[in-house]
Amino acid sequence: MSDANRGERLQIMLTDSELAALDDWRFERRMPSRAAAVRELLRLGLAAEGVDLASPGRRSTDFGVTEGDSNGKLVGDV
Repeated sequence: MSDANRGERLQIMLTDSELAALDDWRFERRMPSRAAAVRELLRLGLAAEGVDLASPGRRSTDFGVTEGDSNGKLVGDV
């Protein structure tokens, strides 16, 4: 994914020890940048929490608490 496809910028502040941990993790994995390392850690953390990462073509309605069919009827409803 190129930077041209990333429309949002997120700025965070880190302590010296957090930055050192990030850089150590990044260099061990030969990541190209801190931003790439943060994105990968974010992806790993979300996946560990069971978050279904959005894939192209998915809509916000695909991420509901209850599952429904294409007519909006809840699965199991009569």
